[in-house]
Amino acid sequence: MLNFFKKSKKKRHPQLTDLDQNLLAVGDQVESLRYDLGLCEIVEKESEIFYRSLASGEEVNWLLMIDAATEYQKVRKVEALTKNNKKNP
Repeated sequence: MLNFFKKSKKKRHPQLTDLDQNLLAVGDQVESLRYDLGLCEIVEKESEIFYRSLASGEEVNWLLMIDAATEYQKVRKVEALTKNNKKNP
């Protein structure tokens, strides 16, 4: 009966997924749709994930890039962009 009142669920972070629902991983290159970062690389530093701009070197924590409505990242994977462009000339 006492176990009924205990919270057993841990709060989990949203999955690293771009707006097109492609899974993202450290090392992927993406196009940022926020903070004028342009093309970025996903890097891990001190057990945190950041988007590092290839142009300026600026880093933004991945939690700041979450779209509140969809819980996806406000980025597009660069590979996904090239595949979509080949399908729709």
